[in-house]
Amino acid sequence: MTGPAPLAVAGNVNVDLIMGPVAPWPRAGTEIMVEASELRYGGAAGNVSLAWAALGRDHQIAANTGRDPFGTWLRDGFAPRSAGWPVAGAGTTISLGLTHPDSERTFFTTRGHVDALSWAEVRAMIDWPKLAGGQLLVCGSFVTERLAAEYDALFAHAADRGVRIALDTGWPVAGWSAATRARVRGWVAHCHCLLLNEVETAGLTGGCTPEEAPATLLPQMPEGAIVVVKCGPGGAIAQTRGGTLHRVRAPRVTVADTIGAGDIFNAAVLAALSDGLPLGECLERGVQVASVAISTSPRRYGTRAAPASGGPPR
Repeated sequence: MTGPAPLAVAGNVNVDLIMGPVAPWPRAGTEIMVEASELRYGGAAGNVSLAWAALGRDHQIAANTGRDPFGTWLRDGFAPRSAGWPVAGAGTTISLGLTHPDSERTFFTTRGHVDALSWAEVRAMIDWPKLAGGQLLVCGSFVTERLAAEYDALFAHAADRGVRIALDTGWPVAGWSAATRARVRGWVAHCHCLLLNEVETAGLTGGCTPEEAPATLLPQMPEGAIVVVKCGPGGAIAQTRGGTLHRVRAPRVTVADTIGAGDIFNAAVLAALSDGLPLGECLERGVQVASVAISTSPRRYGTRAAPASGGPPR
C-alpha cells in the first residue's frame, strides 16, 4: 500500500448547543444569562470527521440522523459523506453543553436518533474494499446502544476484511459496574487501538493510574495493539504491547472551549498512525492539534480552520 492507510469512523453525530459560562449552578425555577452560545455539528463521530476534514484527510463516516429539520442540517453539514446516512424515525439527538469558568462542562443529551443506528446500516454505509488495510474508529458506544449490541458482528466483519478497529467508548451512563467492565473488556479483545480518557480508564480497569493502565489492558488485546490514555492538561500516555511507555505533556494554553477535545485528539493520533509515524510522534501530533483546537475561537486544527457550521435549521 502506498500513501496513508484509509480511515473511517462509525458512531454518533448530533447537534451540540454550547452555552456558558455558568457559575454558580442556578436554583430551580430561576433564570440566568450567559455570555455566549453556539449551535454546531457534534457527537463523537461528528467531531472526529470534522477534524479529519480540517486536517485534509480523506475518510468515511457511518452515522444517522433524525427525521426533522435538525437532521437535514446535519446531513447538509457533512455532505457529501452523509449521502448514505439513514434517517431514523426519532427526533435528532441534541446535546446541551454548559461550560463553566474552570473549563469543565456539564452535558444534557436527549436519546434521540443515535439510539437507532444499527450494524446493518453501518455495514451498508462503509466501502469495505476501500477501507481494507486501514482503521475504523468506533465511538459513542453508550449512546449508540443498538449498534454496540452488535459489536461482535462488526468486529468480525472488519477483521475478515483487513480493517483494524480503534475504540473510544465514552462514559457509560450508569457508571462502570462490574457488568459494564466485563462487556467492554470483551470489546477490547478485538481492538487494535484503545483511546480513553483517564477517568474512563480508571473505571474500566478498576482504578489503575494512566501509567499502570496499558500494562493491565494490553495483554487482553491483539498483537501490536496500542493503549492511549488522554490526561487533559496532563497530556497523554501511550504504549504498545511489549513497547516503551510514551508520555507527551500538553502545552500551557489559554482555554477557549474544551468540548470535543478528546475526539479531536483521537482524529489527529489516528491520522498520524495512518501515516506510519512512530507512536511517540503520533501522541505529540494528537496533543498539538487538540491544544490548538481548545485554545482558538473560531476553532482551528493546527493551521486549518474548522469547517463552517452554517446557520441553524429553519
